[in-house]
Amino acid sequence: MWEEIENCIKDLNKTLSSFKKYKKKYAEKERIYRQSLAKKILELRTSGIPVTIISDLARGDEEIAKLRYEKDIAESLSDSAEQGINFYKLKLRTLESQYSKEWDNQKFL
Repeated sequence: MWEEIENCIKDLNKTLSSFKKYKKKYAEKERIYRQSLAKKILELRTSGIPVTIISDLARGDEEIAKLRYEKDIAESLSDSAEQGINFYKLKLRTLESQYSKEWDNQKFL
């Protein structure tokens, strides 16, 4: 059982590393998307497009939509890694509880 706990800790550490990487990538994609969107909105505004439709036109731009897609994927990967962390933490607590019960039972034998 101790080996299973150690393996779970290793898996948790790997997932934490992935989470950090994905979180950083998500932040970068978010930054690029927001900057590009702001530039596109400014471009449309200076060209005389009515303000009421600028937001929809900017988000519908092919390049902006692609950046949003990449940002959303990065966010999903980050969220998945976060869920993995929660899974391994729960699994580790369960294994530690089982280990503790087995150890306590052996003391009385």
